[in-house]
Amino acid sequence: MTLHARLGTHDVLKVGYAAASSHDIVPIDRCPILDPALEGALDAAWAIAEPLKPTGKPLDIQFTATDGGLDVDVRGSGRLAAAMIATLSRVAEQHRLARLTRHGELVLLRNPPMITVGSAHVTLPPGSFLQATVAGEEALAALVSNHCRGAKHVADLFCGVGPFALRLAEKSRVSAFDNDAGSVAALQKAAGTTPRLKPVKAETRDLFRRPLMVQELRDFDVVVFDPPRQGAQVQAQQLASSKVGAIVAVSCNVATFARDARILIDGGYRIEGVSPLDQFRYSPHVELVAKFTR
Repeated sequence: MTLHARLGTHDVLKVGYAAASSHDIVPIDRCPILDPALEGALDAAWAIAEPLKPTGKPLDIQFTATDGGLDVDVRGSGRLAAAMIATLSRVAEQHRLARLTRHGELVLLRNPPMITVGSAHVTLPPGSFLQATVAGEEALAALVSNHCRGAKHVADLFCGVGPFALRLAEKSRVSAFDNDAGSVAALQKAAGTTPRLKPVKAETRDLFRRPLMVQELRDFDVVVFDPPRQGAQVQAQQLASSKVGAIVAVSCNVATFARDARILIDGGYRIEGVSPLDQFRYSPHVELVAKFTR
């Protein structure tokens, strides 16, 4: 969950969510649908934003629920004096945050910000991207795992910290790729410390600039890709020319999914099925999982 803090009219601080199609902030001090694991996040956001008010800078405050408590990364503050860092450290202690970072730099660490993924335990890098809910992630992972059943070697593209890779590695060898070095390192460490997983190789690679090429794709039975909202057009073009037996696409953007699906279909793949998953309550956004085969 990401909350925003901005100075409004007459320099009144507002902490909450951005209004639809606007930079204006709707201030909130409670949320009736907030996941219980994020309890305390709203109070902590106000407490963090208040001492930073004199900077006059817009803030993005990201909260992640972990096994050790709330992990928080603050962005937008700019360089801060040592006294302000000390103040933020006290706020983090008072609100019992697992970790507080500023632009990824550590302010205070009370507990390792760890999450459980399948049988693995992942220590998150600051500002990690995760699915909106644990239930949503588990549902997506179940669909992906079912589509990869029987595969000996799976490529997980745009792997993040490994929500698919670490589960798939319980049955298949996995090669995972992402452009975020911190996420890749966290995934590799988790895989290396989890017993009874098949081999996992994680590599830092910008798949928008350096997609896996046709000759590199020959080693995989199944390719899974879960790109950001802009989709995976360049990678889809290489996949369309490959001989990979099955491709599993995960998307949060129907428009870019349709574009990438068209590329795969024009290359000779067919859609076996598409499963929509609504994990964004009171929002038109949906996730979807689709399987393509030759």
